Amino acid sequence: MLVIIRRDSRQVSEEAARIVAAAVRAKPTLVLGLATGSTPVGMYHELVRLHTEDGLDFAKVTTFNLDEYLGLAAEHEQSYHYYMNEHLFRHINIPPKNVHIPDGQVPGGYESYCESYERQIQAAGGIDLQVLGIGKNGHIGFNEPASSLASKTRVKTLTMETIADNRRLFKPEDTMPTCAITMGIGTILQARRLLLLASGKGKDRAVAKAVEGPITASATASALQIHPDATVVLDRAAASRLRNRTYYQRVLKMTAKLTPNRLW
Repeated sequence: MLVIIRRDSRQVSEEAARIVAAAVRAKPTLVLGLATGSTPVGMYHELVRLHTEDGLDFAKVTTFNLDEYLGLAAEHEQSYHYYMNEHLFRHINIPPKNVHIPDGQVPGGYESYCESYERQIQAAGGIDLQVLGIGKNGHIGFNEPASSLASKTRVKTLTMETIADNRRLFKPEDTMPTCAITMGIGTILQARRLLLLASGKGKDRAVAKAVEGPITASATASALQIHPDATVVLDRAAASRLRNRTYYQRVLKMTAKLTPNRLW
């Protein structure tokens, strides 16, 4: 696991966008896994800038989003369809047919629908680079504590902590969804590369568990420890509980020295 610590959330966003942009330029047909939430917003805005000002081309990129709230229409302002369109897709030249986000309004038959989402990923050749955020309880996607580390795309019940964290984003009159369709940990680990982003003091405990804690279903992000090519980009606040911060900085410098052409 390569740990990159930057000064603040803006630098996290810039570093993450640099990594994604380098991957797109190296492989124009990149299959890109995407995340939502507050942390990736800055990265998406920087990718839009790189597209507009530097010609970053998404015409052949295929995307798969991690998750979607169960029961929300794509037009709902808190759906992840809406989020992705507002922050990224409508600002770049990605063909709509190349965009895949779980359907929050699939009318039952959830198991077969989730299996079809897995098949779409495989038909695209698998995910080359998966972007991830992390929840305060250490979850990635909506893989809440006690999720199987071998799990695939499925419907997952949200914890009360996650519901409370996300309730602020909904209007008072809106009903907060209590379930979501999410890629599983096993699905995420099949991606060739992983990129986890975190910023802010509120994520410091979750980051410490993910990076330096035991591999456990109680903090599903800890599964990244067994992936052969995972990069974690943090600001100083999110990294504040890591015991080995100085060592991670030394590793990063040595990695840059020994592999100067590395995309990461």
